[in-house]
Amino acid sequence: MSFLAQTAEDPSPEPIPGAADGRTHLFNGRTAERYRRSVTDGVGLVASTVARAERPFTGITPAELAPEISGIDLERPLGDPDAALEELEGVYLKDAVYFHHPRYLAHLNCPVVIPALLAEAVLSAVNSSLDTWDQSAGGTLIERRLIDWTAERIGLGQAADGIFTSGGTQSNLQAMLLARDEACTLVEKEATAAGGTIAKSAILPRLRILTSQVSHFSIQKAAAILGLGYEAVIPVPCDQDRRMRTVALAHELDRCRREGLIVMAVVATAGTTDFGSIDPLPEIAELCARHVTWLHVDAAYGCGLLVSPTRRHLLDGIERADSVTVDYHKSFFQPVSSSAVLVRDRATLSHATYHADYLNPERSARKLIPNQVDKSIQTTRRFDALKLWLTLRIMGADAVGALFDEVVERAAEAWALLDTDPRYEVVTEPQLSTLVFRYVPPSDGPCDPDLVDRANLHAREALAASGAAVVAGTVVDGRHHLKFTLLNPETSLSDIAFVLDLLAEHAGQYLALHIEPEVSGPRHSRAS
Repeated sequence: MSFLAQTAEDPSPEPIPGAADGRTHLFNGRTAERYRRSVTDGVGLVASTVARAERPFTGITPAELAPEISGIDLERPLGDPDAALEELEGVYLKDAVYFHHPRYLAHLNCPVVIPALLAEAVLSAVNSSLDTWDQSAGGTLIERRLIDWTAERIGLGQAADGIFTSGGTQSNLQAMLLARDEACTLVEKEATAAGGTIAKSAILPRLRILTSQVSHFSIQKAAAILGLGYEAVIPVPCDQDRRMRTVALAHELDRCRREGLIVMAVVATAGTTDFGSIDPLPEIAELCARHVTWLHVDAAYGCGLLVSPTRRHLLDGIERADSVTVDYHKSFFQPVSSSAVLVRDRATLSHATYHADYLNPERSARKLIPNQVDKSIQTTRRFDALKLWLTLRIMGADAVGALFDEVVERAAEAWALLDTDPRYEVVTEPQLSTLVFRYVPPSDGPCDPDLVDRANLHAREALAASGAAVVAGTVVDGRHHLKFTLLNPETSLSDIAFVLDLLAEHAGQYLALHIEPEVSGPRHSRAS
């Protein structure tokens, strides 16, 4: 019998000795029902855990949890999915931090929408890799359509393009890579026009990035990764609302030019991590145009305004950017990871292109085969775009924007509450959904700033240890502050008031224990 005839009669290959058990766990046509049962059981466990979660965190410490996990013998598999899920419940799900809970108020972590979770199940099972067409087919076109849709929402024009990334840090890195190489190309062309040449190695030490003093740390990280060094990033002072001062930006642009430095990019932020502040984009864009400088807008947080029914105008000016970072896994309520970097001119993405004969040979480009790796600094990439695709196809953009509007409105209400609360001082009125504030003792209480610092630190730590709520912290003007990041539409004003009472109680108790008896005054608390 021929090999082909034998294969047709018996499509199942001969098992490899010792591999039989492993084969039963591979997802394919023969194991589809096992896959269905296992995933159903896992989803059921997560659903029941979330349904009964009464607080966002248990308060467990690393010292308590680490021995449980390190004590698991990975050389002795359980073999049974039910047993593995039961174990997982004890070492992970029981103590996980649940962003869906209305009293999780810490970082830029959002509750996620169900259509995106449906997409996660699909994309992880099919496991497409979005680097080349012959690994993804329709996935490539869906990602490209979503990039076009986002570029249309931003207003970048017909020549725009982009790529999905792992998050804002990678998006900002790729934007700085493109800006760096565009700046070098421009200097090289100018040198050629003047009858000379200049080596790239001579250009790099002169490159500078101007960005707000409260912009994301990934800009400094990108400068270091790109070989420019942290010192290449020049922080531009902000106003009282933590927005970049355009007068200061103009001064730095002029100073760099006088000193023979090359500003390769100005980075404006549409939603700073701490304050949610949006830099004055139209004025910054005008300065960049005047100085022929690349403008990058980091809208990782503020991109939800692109679908806001009422607040899209807060992003006016973003359409003039050369590149934009968006994080759908922040204000579009998508699971991590779901981000993208977009550019005004698709030709600039060629700075990230490298043709490998075994993957994306140049002949593929000549045949117009859409290999996404040509635009990306990643090779293997998940089909994360599917999450946004199903979200838009099931919910629609307006529904997503309305959710983001809710948290922005809640932040405004919370600011009004804090602004009239004598127990707290708030740094600035939010444009988006973050609030930075600080517990202050009553007028007859202790006023040592260092002691008050420690009280604020203690309040945050004690609250987390209780598990009743989770808040963030930051440093403003050298002093420790507390921070709410509101991304859950289910968070009510009463939730916020309750957490404020708890924080005041913890801070007040700390001060009562650490001040001298003769300066101790009567304490007050509205905690309930």
